[in-house]
Amino acid sequence: MIRFLIDADSSIFAMIDAKSPVNSRIGELEPGEIAISAISFSEIALGTQLQKPPPPKVLDAFISAIPIVPYDEAAAREYAKLPFKRARFDRLLAAHALSIGATVVTNNEIDFADVPGLKVENWTV
Repeated sequence: MIRFLIDADSSIFAMIDAKSPVNSRIGELEPGEIAISAISFSEIALGTQLQKPPPPKVLDAFISAIPIVPYDEAAAREYAKLPFKRARFDRLLAAHALSIGATVVTNNEIDFADVPGLKVENWTV
């Protein structure tokens, strides 16, 4: 059962620093407890295409260990209920997490603070 959806920022942090606290927490989980939303993967893949970290091979290794969860109709319906905010990737991720009952793992808690009912954890501290 997916308990956590890791956002783009925390994923990149894990990929560029093997000794990061994010990786320590990931290592404590059972397989299948953490995933990355197709939304966050899209955000990271775009950055990789633009020559930003992580390199493609590192991203491929990450998603071989952390599965990508498709954004589906349930997530889209949750998105439609959320208060408007400019950070659309964050809103889509929040909706996805709400639709599957997962906690968002992020270093940017403030970006999700106004989403009712969303659980958020910061593993970088």
